[in-house]
Amino acid sequence: MTIKSFVLLLFVLAIGEFTSAQKIVYSSYDKDDTKRMNFEIAGKINGNFLIYKNLRNKNRISVLDNDMKEIANVDQDYVPDNDKMINVDFFPYQDFCYMIYQYQKKNVVYCMASKIDGMGRKIGDVIEMDTTHLGFAANNKIYTVLSSEDKSKVIVFKINSRNKKMFLMTTLLFDNKLDLMKRSVMFVPMEERKDNLGNYHLDNDGNLIFAKFYRSSNENISKAQLVMKNAMEDVFFEKDLNLGGKWLDEINIKIDNYNKRYLLTSFYLEEKRGNIEGYYFFIMDKDNKATIIENAIAFGDELKKEAKGQSSTKVAFNDYFIRDIITRRDGGFIIGSESFYNTSRFNNIPNRWHYLYGNDAFNSFNNWYTSPYYRNSWWNNRTGSNQSVRYHSDNIAILSFNNKGEIEWSSVIVKAQFNDESDDKVTYQLMNTGDQLHFLFNQLERRTELLNDYGLTADGTITRNPTLKNLERGYEFLPKYGKQVSLKQMIIPCFFRNYICFAKIDYN
Repeated sequence: MTIKSFVLLLFVLAIGEFTSAQKIVYSSYDKDDTKRMNFEIAGKINGNFLIYKNLRNKNRISVLDNDMKEIANVDQDYVPDNDKMINVDFFPYQDFCYMIYQYQKKNVVYCMASKIDGMGRKIGDVIEMDTTHLGFAANNKIYTVLSSEDKSKVIVFKINSRNKKMFLMTTLLFDNKLDLMKRSVMFVPMEERKDNLGNYHLDNDGNLIFAKFYRSSNENISKAQLVMKNAMEDVFFEKDLNLGGKWLDEINIKIDNYNKRYLLTSFYLEEKRGNIEGYYFFIMDKDNKATIIENAIAFGDELKKEAKGQSSTKVAFNDYFIRDIITRRDGGFIIGSESFYNTSRFNNIPNRWHYLYGNDAFNSFNNWYTSPYYRNSWWNNRTGSNQSVRYHSDNIAILSFNNKGEIEWSSVIVKAQFNDESDDKVTYQLMNTGDQLHFLFNQLERRTELLNDYGLTADGTITRNPTLKNLERGYEFLPKYGKQVSLKQMIIPCFFRNYICFAKIDYN
C-alpha cells in the first residue's frame, strides 16, 4: 500500500468514526401509545430507561433497555385509578427513582411518593408526604416539588394565597431517603396588591431561593427582591434589587452551588413597555449574603443585527425569552435565549405583554410562576391546538460572561421554525456533553423536517454537526420534551403516525 493510499484510508476511517458519533435508536409502541397519552421521561436507572405513561386512568412504567427494546411494562396499581391525577415528578438516582405525584380524592389533595427500581417496580411502601383539604376541585398543582442539584435534598411546598395580603407558605424538606428534616409554616407579607412570587430553586444545603416582585397587569417589573429561606430556620431573608429606574422582564434564577452564589437575571428595559435593551444581573454570595455583582449590560448593535431575524435592529430582542443559564466552575456563566412568538391570519394574537404578563400568576389557592417555556411535559394541555395560530421559534442568542459579569463572547444560531397545530415540534433542547453544548431542534429541509444538531464550544464557536444517523422517515421529533439521561445520552419523544414512541440519541 502506498503512503498516499494509507493516508486516504486513515481519512476515510476518521470520517466514518466522526459521522457515527451521534446515533439514534427508536423504541416501538403499542396500541395505547396514542398522541393523547400523557408521558414523562423518568430517567436512566440501572442501565434501563424508564418512561411513565398515563392514559384513561391507567398508570404504567415502560422499561427500555439500551437498544430501546421494551423489557417490562409495569402497572403502577397503587395509584388510584378513579381519582384525579394532578401532577407527577420524577427524581432519578443511579439504582432507583422517586415518583412524587399529586391527586385529588373528594376534597383532599394528596402528595405521595413511591420508590421505583430499574425494572419499574415499586420498592417498599408508598409515602404520604402531605395532604391539603380543599373546598373545590384543583385545576392546577397544589404542591411544587424540587430537588437539589446533588440530589441530597427534596422539598415539597405549597402556598395558600386566599389572603392576598398575607400568603401562607408551608415547606417540607426531606433528605435523599425522604426522611423529613424540617417542616415550616410561614407567612409571606404581600404589601402590594400586585406582588408576585416565583422561580423557585433548592440549593445543595436545602435552602429555598425564589423571587418576589411587583408588577401590575400587563406591565414590566418595577420592584423585586431575592428571597432565601434557610433550610432549618423559619425565617425569610430578603435582598432588595437596586434597579436604578430600569424595568425588568421575567426573572430567572440560577444557583451556582460550586461557587456558593445565587444568580438572578432578566432582560431589562429603559422605560415601561419599551424595547428590550440587554441583561440585568444580580449575584449574591450565599454565605455572607453580600451583593457580588449588580449590573446591566446593553446589547451591542452587531449582536442585535445577528439576532434580529425578521425584526428591525431596534426591537431585535423583543420576542426573546431566556431559556438556559449554565454556570461554570470559574464563576462565569452562559445565557441562552430564543425568539418565540405567534402569528394568526386573523391578526388577533396576544403579544408578549399579554401572554407573559396577562394574569397575576396565581389562582384562588396557590401561587406559581408561568411563562411560555413552562415545560412540564404533559400537564400543560399538550394536545390542545388552535388552527388559526401559527407558533414560531426562531434564532437562539448565546452570550458568555466572566465571573465579574463582563461579556466574553456572543454567538447566534440562525433558525426559523413554525407549526400550525401546536408548539410541540418547535423550539430546541440543550444537551451538555462536557466538551460541547448541543442545541437540538427541527428544521425544514427539502420539505422534510430533520433533527439538527449545532455544537457550541467553550470559545463560542458554533458548528453544525453532521446529520444524525438513522433519521428515519415518518418520525417527528419533539425536542422540547427531551431529557438528558446521562453524559452522552438523551431521550426524545417522537410522533410516528398517530402514536408516540421514544428515540435515544447516543454521543459515543
